[in-house]
Amino acid sequence: MGRERTERIVVSFSSTFDAMEAERLCQEAGVAGRIIPLPVEIDSECGLAWSMPTDDDAVLAAFNAATEGHLVPEGIHHLML
Repeated sequence: MGRERTERIVVSFSSTFDAMEAERLCQEAGVAGRIIPLPVEIDSECGLAWSMPTDDDAVLAAFNAATEGHLVPEGIHHLML
């Protein structure tokens, strides 16, 4: 049996520094998620993304609040992973 796929919000960045900064900011703000290798569905120059464990508007709002004024994501994607 394979792993169950779940809906996730995956945020891509144009640089590894931005991905690592997103991780720091989100951890400080208590936003659930983790750094993952960039899924094949996303085309980006950076090989990392921030993945949040749900496809929920409240989680996305918490991410935006944590990173506002610090980072500009390259893209925000709703994926099944």
